[in-house]
Amino acid sequence: MSVPTNAHDTLANVHEFEVVENKCVADGIWRMRCNTALSGLLRPGQFVNVDVPNDASHILRIPLSFSKADAKNNELELVYAVVGEGTKRLSAMCVGDTSTMVGPCGNGWSLPKSDGRSLLVAGGVGLPPIMACARMLAEKGIGFDVIVGAQTASRHVEPILDELRALPMQQGCDCARTLVLTTDDGTRGMRGFVTTAMQDMLAERSYATCYSCGPNIMMRGVAELAHSQNIACQVSLERMMGCGFGACSCCNVELVGGGYALCCSDGPVFDASEVVL
Repeated sequence: MSVPTNAHDTLANVHEFEVVENKCVADGIWRMRCNTALSGLLRPGQFVNVDVPNDASHILRIPLSFSKADAKNNELELVYAVVGEGTKRLSAMCVGDTSTMVGPCGNGWSLPKSDGRSLLVAGGVGLPPIMACARMLAEKGIGFDVIVGAQTASRHVEPILDELRALPMQQGCDCARTLVLTTDDGTRGMRGFVTTAMQDMLAERSYATCYSCGPNIMMRGVAELAHSQNIACQVSLERMMGCGFGACSCCNVELVGGGYALCCSDGPVFDASEVVL
């Protein structure tokens, strides 16, 4: 199994954080901004493991991807869906509240290995690591287009979409980008799945690399389309994680060549050709 080229030797550790903002930004989706020294250690596509206070019986931390890590201002941005008791308590944290998070965790996105444009495909709450990937590409002057899917219009995270549109374009780079929105019910953008939009995009222009995060069935379709066009494809997977750093071995990812990898320590980003989606 290949290791992302941006993997590094910084070990995960416990870091304190203080909430700067925590508000609802879409139907059931919240954005938390917090101050933490961890922001300077994170690479796009990695994740953090958050200790949510106010319930001593909840001993496991919550693994969350980030959409922005601003080392200059020590600021980290997490966008998450409220889906259970832990994330409900997370959404109740107020400005000034403090806790800890473990990080940096896992391996993140790799820069493209060949010249050419990139295609980013996000579904649902797979948007945060895709936003972090977009920042990485923009900083390197790599042109890209983005497809973002949601169940319905109210589940699209408008602040993140605005930031995607506003990412600066470097001089001399073909960085003018297309942002395509889809919804399952047709209430915003194209009606249908991101794979339908991806087929249209592939018919219009060529891409060297594809990055995707979202439901497994969505990423399977994205990877198949990328493979059909000989496009290198990276996927960010989600599994139930007990520890977040490879000790409990409960987040297995089946490998195409046989055996298993650990999502938390070998991933969450994998070469799509190496994992069973």
